[in-house]
Amino acid sequence: MRCSQSTAPRTASLLGPGVAAPCPRHRQPASSSAAPATSPLPADRTTNASRASSSQTASTSGRVSNGNGASISSAVRRTSSPYSVLVHDLHHRLGPKGAKRPVLNGVDLQIRRGSLHMLLGPNGCGKSTLLKLLGGLMTPDSGQIDTDLPSGFVFQNPDHQVVMPTVAADVAFGLGRYNLSEAAVSSAVRSSLRLVNMEDFMYRATHTLSGGQRQRVAIAGALAEDPKLLLLDELTTFLDREDQFGVLQAVRSITQASGDVTAIWVTHRWGAAGGDGQMERVGGGVEGGC
Repeated sequence: MRCSQSTAPRTASLLGPGVAAPCPRHRQPASSSAAPATSPLPADRTTNASRASSSQTASTSGRVSNGNGASISSAVRRTSSPYSVLVHDLHHRLGPKGAKRPVLNGVDLQIRRGSLHMLLGPNGCGKSTLLKLLGGLMTPDSGQIDTDLPSGFVFQNPDHQVVMPTVAADVAFGLGRYNLSEAAVSSAVRSSLRLVNMEDFMYRATHTLSGGQRQRVAIAGALAEDPKLLLLDELTTFLDREDQFGVLQAVRSITQASGDVTAIWVTHRWGAAGGDGQMERVGGGVEGGC
Protein backbone atom coordinates (compact mmCIF):
# COMPACT_ATOMS: atom_id res chain seq x y z
CA MET A 1 0.00 0.00 0.00
CA ARG A 2 1.30 3.45 -0.90
CA CYS A 3 1.01 6.66 1.07
CA SER A 4 -1.19 9.34 -0.37
CA GLN A 5 0.70 12.20 -1.96
CA SER A 6 -0.77 14.64 0.54
CA THR A 7 1.00 12.94 3.46
CA ALA A 8 4.19 11.60 1.88
CA PRO A 9 7.41 13.62 2.26
CA ARG A 10 8.48 15.77 -0.65
CA THR A 11 12.15 14.89 -0.98
CA ALA A 12 14.20 13.89 -3.98
CA SER A 13 13.64 15.44 -7.39
CA LEU A 14 14.54 11.99 -8.71
CA LEU A 15 10.82 11.29 -8.34
CA GLY A 16 10.00 14.24 -10.57
CA PRO A 17 9.26 17.93 -9.92
CA GLY A 18 6.79 18.37 -7.09
CA VAL A 19 6.05 14.67 -6.81
CA ALA A 20 5.76 13.27 -3.30
CA ALA A 21 7.88 10.29 -2.37
CA PRO A 22 5.64 7.23 -1.94
CA CYS A 23 5.88 4.75 0.89
CA PRO A 24 8.67 2.23 0.27
CA ARG A 25 7.84 -1.14 -1.21
CA HIS A 26 7.96 -4.00 1.26
CA ARG A 27 11.63 -4.59 1.91
CA GLN A 28 13.36 -5.66 5.09
CA PRO A 29 13.48 -2.80 7.63
CA ALA A 30 17.04 -1.67 8.16
CA SER A 31 19.04 -2.06 11.34
CA SER A 32 19.04 0.41 14.19
CA SER A 33 22.83 0.37 14.49
CA ALA A 34 24.93 3.10 12.98
CA ALA A 35 25.43 2.89 9.25
CA PRO A 36 28.96 2.58 7.88
CA ALA A 37 30.73 5.75 6.82
CA THR A 38 29.97 5.14 3.14
CA SER A 39 26.26 4.69 3.73
CA PRO A 40 23.89 7.58 2.92
CA LEU A 41 21.40 6.31 5.50
CA PRO A 42 21.00 7.86 8.97
CA ALA A 43 22.14 6.04 12.07
CA ASP A 44 18.67 5.84 13.62
CA ARG A 45 17.11 3.59 10.99
CA THR A 46 14.17 1.38 11.84
CA THR A 47 15.14 -1.87 13.56
CA ASN A 48 14.46 -5.20 11.94
CA ALA A 49 11.42 -5.84 14.09
CA SER A 50 9.90 -8.31 11.65
CA ARG A 51 12.24 -10.95 13.02
CA ALA A 52 10.09 -11.18 16.15
CA SER A 53 6.32 -11.49 16.07
CA SER A 54 4.20 -10.08 18.87
CA SER A 55 4.10 -13.52 20.49
CA GLN A 56 7.88 -13.80 20.65
CA THR A 57 9.93 -12.95 23.74
CA ALA A 58 13.48 -11.64 23.75
CA SER A 59 16.10 -13.64 25.59
CA THR A 60 19.12 -12.26 27.46
CA SER A 61 21.39 -13.44 24.65
CA GLY A 62 19.85 -10.99 22.18
CA ARG A 63 17.97 -13.74 20.35
CA VAL A 64 14.21 -14.08 20.11
CA SER A 65 12.19 -17.22 20.69
CA ASN A 66 8.80 -18.15 19.25
CA GLY A 67 8.03 -20.47 22.13
CA ASN A 68 8.64 -23.60 20.05
CA GLY A 69 12.40 -23.71 20.36
CA ALA A 70 13.23 -21.45 17.42
CA SER A 71 16.03 -18.98 18.05
CA ILE A 72 16.71 -16.09 15.69
CA SER A 73 19.59 -13.66 16.08
CA SER A 74 19.31 -10.09 14.82
CA ALA A 75 22.93 -9.04 15.23
CA VAL A 76 23.98 -6.43 12.70
CA ARG A 77 27.55 -7.70 12.45
CA ARG A 78 29.46 -10.49 14.14
CA THR A 79 33.05 -9.40 13.54
CA SER A 80 34.35 -12.44 15.43
CA SER A 81 32.74 -14.77 12.89
CA PRO A 82 33.60 -15.10 9.18
CA TYR A 83 30.03 -16.21 8.48
CA SER A 84 27.17 -14.02 7.33
CA VAL A 85 24.64 -16.82 7.85
CA LEU A 86 24.61 -19.62 10.41
CA VAL A 87 21.67 -22.04 10.52
CA HIS A 88 21.43 -25.01 12.87
CA ASP A 89 18.82 -27.79 13.02
CA LEU A 90 16.14 -25.72 11.30
CA HIS A 91 12.67 -27.28 10.97
CA HIS A 92 9.58 -25.86 9.31
CA ARG A 93 6.23 -27.17 8.08
CA LEU A 94 3.76 -25.69 5.59
CA GLY A 95 0.12 -26.33 4.82
CA PRO A 96 -3.34 -25.94 6.35
CA LYS A 97 -3.82 -26.36 10.06
CA GLY A 98 -3.96 -30.03 10.97
CA ALA A 99 -2.43 -31.10 7.66
CA LYS A 100 0.98 -29.43 7.61
CA ARG A 101 3.82 -31.24 5.88
CA PRO A 102 7.53 -30.92 6.71
CA VAL A 103 9.42 -28.76 4.21
CA LEU A 104 12.67 -28.15 6.07
CA ASN A 105 14.04 -30.94 8.24
CA GLY A 106 17.13 -30.29 10.33
CA VAL A 107 18.76 -27.75 8.01
CA ASP A 108 22.37 -26.83 8.83
CA LEU A 109 23.98 -24.07 6.79
CA GLN A 110 27.11 -21.92 6.98
CA ILE A 111 27.65 -19.11 4.46
CA ARG A 112 30.80 -16.99 4.48
CA ARG A 113 30.51 -13.22 4.50
CA GLY A 114 31.11 -11.57 1.14
CA SER A 115 30.33 -14.68 -0.91
CA LEU A 116 27.83 -15.57 -3.63
CA HIS A 117 26.08 -18.73 -2.46
CA MET A 118 23.76 -20.71 -4.72
CA LEU A 119 21.06 -23.00 -3.31
CA LEU A 120 20.02 -25.40 -6.06
CA GLY A 121 17.04 -27.73 -5.99
CA PRO A 122 13.75 -28.70 -7.68
CA ASN A 123 10.50 -26.79 -7.29
CA GLY A 124 8.73 -27.50 -4.02
CA CYS A 125 11.87 -28.24 -2.03
CA GLY A 126 11.46 -25.25 0.25
CA LYS A 127 14.18 -23.03 -1.20
CA SER A 128 12.00 -19.92 -1.13
CA THR A 129 10.74 -20.85 2.33
CA LEU A 130 14.32 -21.01 3.57
CA LEU A 131 15.02 -17.59 2.04
CA LYS A 132 12.00 -16.05 3.79
CA LEU A 133 13.05 -17.59 7.09
CA LEU A 134 16.55 -16.15 6.70
CA GLY A 135 15.10 -12.72 6.00
CA GLY A 136 12.65 -12.79 8.89
CA LEU A 137 9.51 -12.83 6.74
CA MET A 138 8.55 -16.12 8.40
CA THR A 139 9.34 -17.69 11.79
CA PRO A 140 10.62 -21.30 11.86
CA ASP A 141 8.95 -24.03 13.89
CA SER A 142 12.28 -24.75 15.57
CA GLY A 143 16.01 -24.33 15.09
CA GLN A 144 18.53 -21.52 15.13
CA ILE A 145 19.15 -18.72 12.62
CA ASP A 146 21.94 -16.15 12.93
CA THR A 147 22.43 -13.63 10.09
CA ASP A 148 24.01 -10.30 9.23
CA LEU A 149 21.53 -7.45 9.00
CA PRO A 150 19.98 -5.58 7.34
CA SER A 151 18.82 -7.85 4.54
CA GLY A 152 17.24 -7.06 1.19
CA PHE A 153 14.97 -9.20 -0.98
CA VAL A 154 14.74 -9.47 -4.76
CA PHE A 155 12.08 -11.81 -6.14
CA GLN A 156 11.80 -13.64 -9.42
CA ASN A 157 9.42 -11.34 -11.30
CA PRO A 158 10.79 -7.79 -11.65
CA ASP A 159 7.35 -6.56 -12.74
CA HIS A 160 6.23 -7.01 -9.14
CA GLN A 161 9.03 -4.79 -7.81
CA VAL A 162 9.82 -2.18 -10.46
CA VAL A 163 6.90 0.18 -9.95
CA MET A 164 8.06 3.72 -10.76
CA PRO A 165 8.17 5.41 -14.19
CA THR A 166 11.94 5.99 -14.31
CA VAL A 167 14.94 3.94 -13.20
CA ALA A 168 16.17 6.61 -10.76
CA ALA A 169 12.76 7.02 -9.16
CA ASP A 170 12.39 3.29 -8.73
CA VAL A 171 15.78 2.82 -7.08
CA ALA A 172 15.02 5.80 -4.81
CA PHE A 173 11.60 4.40 -3.93
CA GLY A 174 12.62 2.61 -0.72
CA LEU A 175 14.63 5.57 0.58
CA GLY A 176 11.51 7.65 1.19
CA ARG A 177 11.29 6.41 4.78
CA TYR A 178 14.68 7.84 5.80
CA ASN A 179 14.11 11.60 5.38
CA LEU A 180 17.33 11.97 3.38
CA SER A 181 18.52 15.02 1.51
CA GLU A 182 18.23 15.08 -2.26
CA ALA A 183 22.02 14.82 -2.54
CA ALA A 184 22.12 11.74 -0.30
CA VAL A 185 19.35 10.04 -2.28
CA SER A 186 21.04 10.83 -5.59
CA SER A 187 24.36 9.47 -4.31
CA ALA A 188 22.77 6.24 -3.09
CA VAL A 189 20.92 5.75 -6.38
CA ARG A 190 24.02 6.34 -8.52
CA SER A 191 26.18 4.04 -6.40
CA SER A 192 23.61 1.25 -6.52
CA LEU A 193 23.10 1.54 -10.28
CA ARG A 194 26.87 1.58 -10.81
CA LEU A 195 27.18 -1.76 -9.01
CA VAL A 196 24.72 -3.40 -11.41
CA ASN A 197 26.15 -1.62 -14.48
CA MET A 198 23.01 0.47 -15.01
CA GLU A 199 24.21 4.00 -14.19
CA ASP A 200 23.77 5.12 -17.80
CA PHE A 201 20.09 4.13 -17.55
CA MET A 202 19.40 6.37 -14.55
CA TYR A 203 16.74 8.51 -16.25
CA ARG A 204 15.44 5.87 -18.64
CA ALA A 205 11.73 4.99 -18.53
CA THR A 206 11.36 1.61 -16.83
CA HIS A 207 8.80 0.37 -19.38
CA THR A 208 11.50 0.50 -22.09
CA LEU A 209 13.86 -1.90 -20.27
CA SER A 210 14.40 -5.57 -20.99
CA GLY A 211 13.52 -8.16 -18.36
CA GLY A 212 17.13 -8.48 -17.27
CA GLN A 213 17.58 -4.72 -17.04
CA ARG A 214 14.44 -4.48 -14.90
CA GLN A 215 15.76 -7.22 -12.65
CA ARG A 216 19.01 -5.32 -12.22
CA VAL A 217 17.02 -2.19 -11.32
CA ALA A 218 15.20 -4.24 -8.67
CA ILE A 219 18.58 -5.37 -7.30
CA ALA A 220 19.79 -1.76 -7.26
CA GLY A 221 16.67 -0.78 -5.34
CA ALA A 222 17.53 -3.31 -2.66
CA LEU A 223 21.18 -2.19 -2.62
CA ALA A 224 20.21 1.46 -2.11
CA GLU A 225 19.13 0.59 1.43
CA ASP A 226 22.63 -0.69 2.24
CA PRO A 227 21.91 -4.37 3.03
CA LYS A 228 24.58 -6.76 4.26
CA LEU A 229 22.63 -9.81 3.08
CA LEU A 230 20.97 -10.03 -0.36
CA LEU A 231 18.30 -12.72 -0.67
CA LEU A 232 17.64 -13.53 -4.33
CA ASP A 233 14.74 -15.77 -5.33
CA GLU A 234 14.87 -17.38 -8.81
CA LEU A 235 16.17 -14.18 -10.43
CA THR A 236 16.52 -15.52 -13.97
CA THR A 237 13.29 -17.52 -14.31
CA PHE A 238 11.67 -15.13 -16.80
CA LEU A 239 14.84 -14.01 -18.62
CA ASP A 240 16.49 -14.97 -21.89
CA ARG A 241 20.12 -16.12 -21.95
CA GLU A 242 21.60 -12.66 -22.53
CA ASP A 243 19.64 -11.11 -19.67
CA GLN A 244 20.48 -14.05 -17.40
CA PHE A 245 24.17 -13.38 -17.97
CA GLY A 246 23.75 -9.67 -17.21
CA VAL A 247 21.98 -10.36 -13.91
CA LEU A 248 24.58 -12.94 -12.85
CA GLN A 249 27.39 -10.51 -13.67
CA ALA A 250 25.66 -7.82 -11.60
CA VAL A 251 25.42 -10.07 -8.54
CA ARG A 252 29.06 -11.14 -8.95
CA SER A 253 30.21 -7.53 -9.07
CA ILE A 254 28.27 -6.67 -5.90
CA THR A 255 29.91 -9.34 -3.76
CA GLN A 256 33.35 -8.77 -5.27
CA ALA A 257 33.26 -4.97 -4.97
CA SER A 258 32.03 -4.73 -1.40
CA GLY A 259 33.66 -7.68 0.32
CA ASP A 260 31.06 -7.62 3.08
CA VAL A 261 27.77 -8.06 1.19
CA THR A 262 26.67 -11.69 1.01
CA ALA A 263 24.29 -12.88 -1.73
CA ILE A 264 22.17 -16.02 -1.42
CA TRP A 265 20.57 -17.04 -4.70
CA VAL A 266 18.04 -19.88 -4.83
CA THR A 267 17.32 -21.53 -8.17
CA HIS A 268 15.97 -24.75 -9.65
CA ARG A 269 18.18 -24.49 -12.74
CA TRP A 270 21.79 -25.64 -12.69
CA GLY A 271 22.76 -23.28 -15.52
CA ALA A 272 21.58 -20.19 -13.63
CA ALA A 273 24.70 -20.30 -11.46
CA GLY A 274 27.06 -20.01 -14.40
CA GLY A 275 29.62 -22.14 -12.55
CA ASP A 276 30.28 -19.27 -10.15
CA GLY A 277 30.24 -18.96 -6.38
CA GLN A 278 29.59 -21.60 -3.77
CA MET A 279 26.85 -24.07 -4.56
CA GLU A 280 24.79 -26.37 -2.39
CA ARG A 281 22.14 -28.78 -3.56
CA VAL A 282 18.87 -28.41 -1.68
CA GLY A 283 17.58 -31.74 -0.39
CA GLY A 284 19.67 -34.58 0.92
CA GLY A 285 21.64 -32.74 3.58
CA VAL A 286 20.45 -29.15 3.38
CA GLU A 287 16.69 -29.48 3.30
CA GLY A 288 15.58 -32.98 4.15
CA GLY A 289 11.94 -32.44 3.26
CA CYS A 290 12.39 -32.59 -0.52
